[in-house]
Amino acid sequence: MSSIRERMKEKKRIVVKIGSSSLMHDKTGKLNLLKIEKLVRILVDIKNSGKDVILVSSGAIAVGRNAIGLHDRPDDLSVKQACAAIGQAKLMMVYQKIFSEYNSLAAQVLLTKTIVLNPVSRQNAENTFRELSKLGAIPVVNENDTISTSEIEQVQTFGDNDRLSAVVASITDADLLILLSDIDGMYTDDPRTNPDARFIHYVETIDDSLIQMGKATSGSSVGTGGMASKIAAAMIAANSGADMVITNANNVENIVGILNGEDIGTLFLNHRNKDFDLKELI
Repeated sequence: MSSIRERMKEKKRIVVKIGSSSLMHDKTGKLNLLKIEKLVRILVDIKNSGKDVILVSSGAIAVGRNAIGLHDRPDDLSVKQACAAIGQAKLMMVYQKIFSEYNSLAAQVLLTKTIVLNPVSRQNAENTFRELSKLGAIPVVNENDTISTSEIEQVQTFGDNDRLSAVVASITDADLLILLSDIDGMYTDDPRTNPDARFIHYVETIDDSLIQMGKATSGSSVGTGGMASKIAAAMIAANSGADMVITNANNVENIVGILNGEDIGTLFLNHRNKDFDLKELI
């Protein structure tokens, strides 16, 4: 186990994903600025150490709905789109401000599934990420929720930012994906309902039994991804050549511990597949 974890020290390009529920205060639904500040500081320090880092951040709809005074996640499609439009701008404003305090540049990248599936637009996205890396900027990625909806003809969605972050890891040739979640990692069952659930420290191969173990549940009114989506993300990452770790977002310094080789979260080992077709899993 220690030798496996030691490999994390050698990672050169890291994608970090944080979900909506991890960005907000539970009671108010407003942004947790202290956590965001800590997250940004850690990401900038990783960048300063000579590694590439990419942030995949949810939160547009949640921030937007708070701005217009909605207490619950909207069901109406047009309201979701409006919240995303308002919230994405506000969220990036916060990120830009905090990144600038650490003398770093943040760059907004909004993706849709259509962009990734189209060879030309996907290549353009890859080129953008590559150039941002050369310029020393840290990309902040989200799905373009304003237009990306299954109810609009010929436009498809990733469904959640777990999958999106794995896709970003794949198209940027990242070697590590860290999912900041609302639990410590993967268990044999939901630990919130089953006290006998056992923690899984690392996964060498994603098989059918593991897939069945993943239950598409979320304990938050602002998040969309459950364990099933995280396993799907792990499959994309592993086939693309990236290890993936699920860890608790309550302590964003877990990112530092993971990169230092500590036994934190659930580690999914990569098994790069040269015949892997990203379109098959998204």
